Amino acid sequence: MAQIILTGFMATGKSEVGRRLARELGRVFLDTDGMVEAKVGRTVADVFATEGEAAFRALEREAVEAACAVPDAVVAVGGGALLDADNRHRLAASGVLVCLTATPEEILRRVGTAADRPLLAAVEPAQRLGRIERLLADRAAAYAGANHCVDTTGRTIDEVVADVASLVAER
Repeated sequence: MAQIILTGFMATGKSEVGRRLARELGRVFLDTDGMVEAKVGRTVADVFATEGEAAFRALEREAVEAACAVPDAVVAVGGGALLDADNRHRLAASGVLVCLTATPEEILRRVGTAADRPLLAAVEPAQRLGRIERLLADRAAAYAGANHCVDTTGRTIDEVVADVASLVAER
C-alpha cells in the first residue's frame, strides 16, 4: 500500500487531519516538522530564527527522505516542502499526494498571532493577509502537482478526513 502524503499551506490542517486519518486507517503517522524538531530539540520557529530558512529546509529534506522510507505511513509535510524538487520527486514516488487548501482569510484566522509561524511572525498583523496571498501564489505551481486537493475552509477535521479517505480509497 502506498503512503498518503498531506501537503499544503500552513494552517490547512495537515497535522491534525494526518493524525486522525492514520488512526482511522491503522497506519503510522509522521509529521516532517515534528521529525525536524525531535532531531534538533528545538521548534521549527526557533530553527528559522537562529539558523535561517535554508538550514531548516536542509533538515526538512532529511526528514522527508526518512519519512518516505516508512511504508504505508500517513505523512504530513511542511507547507514549503514541495518547493524543493528532490522532495517533490521523492514524495510523488512514495504515494498519493493530497493538498489541503483553505482561503487566505481562513488561514489568517487559523494562524492567530502567528508567533509560531516563522514566515508570518515578523510581519505586521495588518500585512499578514497580503503575505499569505503572496506565499500561496508563489507555491501554487508546486501544490498543483498533487494528485488530489481538498478544501478545508469552514469544515471540520472529521469531514476532511472522510474526504481524504474516500479519495485515496478510489486509487
